[in-house]
Amino acid sequence: MAKSRSSFVCQACGAVTTKWQGRCDACGDWNTIVEELTDSGVGAGPKAAKSGGRPTNLVPLSGETESAARVITGMAELDRVTGGGFVKGSALLVGGDPGIGKSTLLLQSAAALANRGKRVIYVSGEEAVAQVRLRAQRLGLGEANVMLAAETNVEIILATLENGPPPDLVIIDSIQTLWTDRVDSAPGTVTQVRTSAQALTRFAKKSGAAVVLVGHVTKDGQIAGPRVVEHMVDAVLYFEGDASHTFRILRGVKNRYGATDEIGVFAMTELGLEQVLNPSALFLDQRDDDATGSAVFAGMEGTRPLLIEIQALVAPSPLGTPRRAVVGWDSSRLSMVLAVLETRCGVRIGANDIYLNVAGGLKINEPAADLAVAAALISSLTSSPLPKNAVYFGEISLAGGIRPVSHGSLRLREAQKLGFKAVSTGRLGSADKNSGLDISEFTDLAEMVGKIAAKGKPREANRDEW
Repeated sequence: MAKSRSSFVCQACGAVTTKWQGRCDACGDWNTIVEELTDSGVGAGPKAAKSGGRPTNLVPLSGETESAARVITGMAELDRVTGGGFVKGSALLVGGDPGIGKSTLLLQSAAALANRGKRVIYVSGEEAVAQVRLRAQRLGLGEANVMLAAETNVEIILATLENGPPPDLVIIDSIQTLWTDRVDSAPGTVTQVRTSAQALTRFAKKSGAAVVLVGHVTKDGQIAGPRVVEHMVDAVLYFEGDASHTFRILRGVKNRYGATDEIGVFAMTELGLEQVLNPSALFLDQRDDDATGSAVFAGMEGTRPLLIEIQALVAPSPLGTPRRAVVGWDSSRLSMVLAVLETRCGVRIGANDIYLNVAGGLKINEPAADLAVAAALISSLTSSPLPKNAVYFGEISLAGGIRPVSHGSLRLREAQKLGFKAVSTGRLGSADKNSGLDISEFTDLAEMVGKIAAKGKPREANRDEW
């Protein structure tokens, strides 16, 4: 009998070494390397499974094509993120923190599809069938014709899926609980996750069913397991949220059949997740109109314009090293804005404690938020409330200029829809200027800073600095 070969795999990053060592050279984590067999199972070495040397069919690039058939759930926010519904024969990976609502979202989408006459199979590896039924009854979905199974063995799951009519949608909750008897390692290890995901992805391509895999995330917010799983699937969605807020955001970071960086907004209620069709009104809810340090940012998430409140607080620091606390934005980007204000605009702000918050718990990464952040900082520093009916967007350059950003017409249309009257931004196109809004175009940040500071009263401690 041939001796089984083994390798040593890091359970944090998936790096493979020839011998055991205490620290992974790839990611730097300690005690994460585990010995696993490599000569069996899907994805093993080339000698493990013989293909027989059969040639594959070659087809020309030119020719007629059919648009990808989609399974529309009827949930507008979910269909938006997926690009118009689940594509038949595709594999999707949905990740999120524990308890964020991944299973609730997928159970609601499964019930919605079942009510439209689709064949849906929900396989749970974490809960028993009775537990899934209790959750469905609590959500008012107890009568939906969704087929359930509680199983973790990949071979049994595939045999069950191939027995009977092909399903339209298969939900696997979760990929970290699955195991295959072709791999000699514990469930949740890198090899088991990779092998299980590859087998289910192959089933999706062969059968034409849409397969949704649920994945847990690590403490860094990344989906647990090897990154190769994200390369296997056709779409990767992250379900984000905060325990202190009721809304949840489904964000697409990879989609072969639609736009990336698209978001869908949901609100968690007693009856499950409800769609939020006007997210801008949600993020501006309970906004203090006359408060200093509050600016409304006209941002873009994918193809969707959003109005978001940015809050800033500038307070005198009793410490030698002032505090910098940022929630929902890039802290290094804040440092850049502060440096431009100090160097290019002559604003002495660096010696203060600075707190920046994106209201509602939303996380934004768009450079167009620079101008709104700068306006909020100057408003707080000079105790000057910004106009309550104004929005801000624009990218700040290191030279102190304000650069124009894309999708200006969409941002202006969203602001006008919610009743805003004024806009402060960089240069706009001639077509955008006819929006009916009072548009203030700035080419230099110092010009906008002076306009805001002229309406306020600096603090006594900073009076000599202005």
